Amino acid sequence: MKTMTKYSFGMGDRFAHQAGWQLKAILEAEKNGIEVTPVWNKSNREHTTIGSEPADTLKAADQAIQAAGWNKPWFIDADHINLDTVDRFLDSSNFFTIDVASYIGKKSEAPEEDAFVDKMKKYIGTINIPGVETPFTVSEGQLRKIAGQYLHAARMAGETYKHIETAKGKGNFITEVSMDEVAAPQTPAELFFILAMLSYYNVPAQTIAPKFTGRFNKGVDYVGNLETFRKEYEANLMVIDFAIKNFGLPAELKLSIHSGSDKFSIYPVIKELSKKHNKGFHLKTAGTTWLEEVIGLALAGGEALLFVKDLYSRALTNVEKLCAPYADVIDIDESKLPSAMEVKGWTGEEFASALRHIPDNPQYNPNLRQLVHVAYKLAAERIDAFNAYLEEHSDIVGKCVLENLYERHAKRLFVD
Repeated sequence: MKTMTKYSFGMGDRFAHQAGWQLKAILEAEKNGIEVTPVWNKSNREHTTIGSEPADTLKAADQAIQAAGWNKPWFIDADHINLDTVDRFLDSSNFFTIDVASYIGKKSEAPEEDAFVDKMKKYIGTINIPGVETPFTVSEGQLRKIAGQYLHAARMAGETYKHIETAKGKGNFITEVSMDEVAAPQTPAELFFILAMLSYYNVPAQTIAPKFTGRFNKGVDYVGNLETFRKEYEANLMVIDFAIKNFGLPAELKLSIHSGSDKFSIYPVIKELSKKHNKGFHLKTAGTTWLEEVIGLALAGGEALLFVKDLYSRALTNVEKLCAPYADVIDIDESKLPSAMEVKGWTGEEFASALRHIPDNPQYNPNLRQLVHVAYKLAAERIDAFNAYLEEHSDIVGKCVLENLYERHAKRLFVD
């Protein structure tokens, strides 16, 4: 059966240029005695936007693996797929993030719900979960409400899993279930029954990505109460332990933090609780590498700098359209976006400083960062020129990618 190490790191590489530099961040962590499984993730939405195919992601990662002589497990994640989109990824992927968000809230047939509730009746009342300070109190009405919200989604996860298993063979891929791209977070009590549902529909999830309390906006820091996050994250760890024992889920099941890139304020919490309970995690990044490509081209100057300034100018005229697919995971104050004319006068270092995620830099602008994060479609519209600049300035860009993933992410998460 395919498994990952205790720690795994999802890395987006939208334009398939940076896999080698991303792998170097994993190798740097290894030098510090931390084993991290590399996972390259790319969603159907990203492939469609750019015009790429899953085979392109596999090819780029495979070349990086060969060049580095990496001989440990690595994975290609079909990110945020469901039954409608999974077929495109079957040949190239060995990690499948089954996204059930669109099914949440849709009711199952009454007999199906009754059968699940009947199976769970022994948990009605008080549930004492080791490590969770306050016991869960669940009535039959609450259990039915949770089933009404999530049972259909779990059934669809089961249908998708069976479809993948038929094509790939049992044990030949990693299964993740995600439900993070929704408005309301799942409570630890809800997570407990969601895991029961996944077991009920024979989904051997090895990672689970719930929606946590607070804002997980793309490419910027966590917005929320850190103490609330700490309690929720720790309770979820304990719930997973309890669910593994009670529902026969895989022993390696761990939490996955989606849109986890750049959530610097919660990294110490994740690291501390991981060590306290000897638990791993999967942290997924996506557009952060694309942002480093833009930063690298800005620093390269000349025509590359003009290209990214023009990209920003075009983004300003398309804010609403670019942001629409990401409405739940971005918050942009348009009044704080610099004008195209202002940016036109910037040096490459000024552009990079506004975009690079160093919060205490007075030039850093999280609104600009979020807009550029979702503006990768504009680079895809001029893909030949963009690819040419990335190749011409590969060292400058690559060093930005490495510094970002290792110094700002891996080091804070994994290295003492």
